Amino acid sequence: MPSRHLFQRQISADLPAVAGGEGVWLIDGEGRRYLDACGGAAVSSLGHSNDAVRAAMKRQIDTIAWAHTSFFTSEPAERLAELLAARAPEGIERVYLVSGGSEALEAALKLARQYFVEIGEPGRVNFIGRWQSYHGNTLGALAVGGNRWRRDPFEPLLAANMHHVAPCHYWRWAEEGETEAQYGARLAAEFEAKIEALGPETVIGFIAEPVVGATMGAVPAVEGYFTRIREICDKYGILMILDEVMCGCGRTGSFFAAEAEGVAPDIVCVAKGLGAGYQPTGAMLCAETIHEAIRTGSGHFQHGHTFMGHPVAAAASVAVIEEIERLDLLARVRTTGAALKAALEDRFGQHPFVGDIRGRGLLIGLELVADRDSKQPFEPVDRIAPRLKRAAMQSGLMCYPNGGTVDGKYGDHVLLAPPFILEETHIELIVDRLEEALDQVFDQARAA
Repeated sequence: MPSRHLFQRQISADLPAVAGGEGVWLIDGEGRRYLDACGGAAVSSLGHSNDAVRAAMKRQIDTIAWAHTSFFTSEPAERLAELLAARAPEGIERVYLVSGGSEALEAALKLARQYFVEIGEPGRVNFIGRWQSYHGNTLGALAVGGNRWRRDPFEPLLAANMHHVAPCHYWRWAEEGETEAQYGARLAAEFEAKIEALGPETVIGFIAEPVVGATMGAVPAVEGYFTRIREICDKYGILMILDEVMCGCGRTGSFFAAEAEGVAPDIVCVAKGLGAGYQPTGAMLCAETIHEAIRTGSGHFQHGHTFMGHPVAAAASVAVIEEIERLDLLARVRTTGAALKAALEDRFGQHPFVGDIRGRGLLIGLELVADRDSKQPFEPVDRIAPRLKRAAMQSGLMCYPNGGTVDGKYGDHVLLAPPFILEETHIELIVDRLEEALDQVFDQARAA
């Protein structure tokens, strides 16, 4: 029975109560099973019943549940930092542990600003992000992000020194006859022009998701785009900050998504899959040069949260990383992701309302359109995304539909980000149940 006191994120939603989990399945209080094809929000990379992670958490609780990081460090926090640094892109040596993705991005913004203050460049006050990216719901992360729908109610509270350039979405935004290389070069030129317009000496950093997740629907950049962005950042002394909160920790087939782009950022943020849903956790990682500037300057990062570096969260994350490697799940993400994408293309490649199927690893998106030839999106009043979510749940499938795919108002997509332990039989179920849900939604749309 729903409590009259719980403040739900969707106030009118009539949600089932979760009662258990088993592998890729979640089970409600009436025993109904739902295939988790989205990992909740690309979180549950190991599924919902991993014994090794649960045992690690219990051991840590029995040892010490929590101690404030202004008084103590802890063995699991130290161990997690070692594991992350060992897997991080070149030059990334320091790990700042937090409790989620928004916290990680806030830490990145503040560290980047403080770094330039420490090295005697306090005039650097501007960040450049991209439209149609999402970096979190706290005010700083929301301001640098490009999710217009989430930004709109809070626009008066958002910092004016957060600027934006175009997203990198070749299928949607390339000009007629433009190659991927030409498109990537055009976007890089736009980025450089924005720097010049602001004044290079005023720009702190560039922030982007290597594979854009919930706002645009699993969109990787064109080849060479991030290489050119890295070159431009280096030219002007600007920090490259990569948001891997959704696409990192193995989700796209390498532990850090930046690996596939062939670039090393100055700061990178992870969360979601780091704790695989077993604990709220996240991390902001930075280059040693940034840490050294703080160490030899003020000696104090002017930031912090009460529960940062939480020992139980750190112990869970250590176990998650160890399980990913013990089970060779990065290779499995690549092969299973390719199989899932192929199955989706086979079933929906010619679907009249599916315009594009894209992604990397087990982060896959389908963009839904009213007309395939023109790529015309549905009208917002059609409410395709919420209707699809409801229909899929009725079919026993958890997927992650979203609206505003094109410009924050128009466009719909559905995101799939199932656990890394996905099996071949699950792929067939996902495709079948997604088809059933899509048929229901579009039959209703035709009737209307």
